[in-house]
Amino acid sequence: MFIAHLPAGYLTAAAAQGCGLWVRGLMPACLAGSLAPDADLLYCYLADGGRVHHHLYWPHWPVVWLTLLLLSLAVYDPAGRRRAWALGAVFFCASALLHVALDGVVGDVPFFAPWSMRFYALARVEALYSPWWLNFFLHWSMLIELALCATALFLFIRRSCRKRG
Repeated sequence: MFIAHLPAGYLTAAAAQGCGLWVRGLMPACLAGSLAPDADLLYCYLADGGRVHHHLYWPHWPVVWLTLLLLSLAVYDPAGRRRAWALGAVFFCASALLHVALDGVVGDVPFFAPWSMRFYALARVEALYSPWWLNFFLHWSMLIELALCATALFLFIRRSCRKRG
């Protein structure tokens, strides 16, 4: 995925709001969570020099986000003082997990790391064009990204219009 991680985070927050799970700070938590796994890009390019595929680092391991999600659910108390914080943590982790799942459409992800570093992807992108990113933009998976972006934009515009009256 190239362009749809942030819109997917927005859609996660919108879904939470639609289910009545809205607390202050939930939108920023979902948006930050939707980008969190790509924090490994900083290490990949600044420290490692891009020698190792960034999906091999722990921020792209589903077990990390699933564990943090379960821990967040464990401390979540719907009527307690930590409700907003815990719900924000739950949705931060859920958005990060969604990021990793979306990367698995055409981007190799080690879904069973750290036990197996084998990459998995729903489909492969053939190297037909130069520059390399053009192969992704001309692949059918870009339609999924555009659909996520269009849906998020539609909901954002609708929400903005409702606020104005």
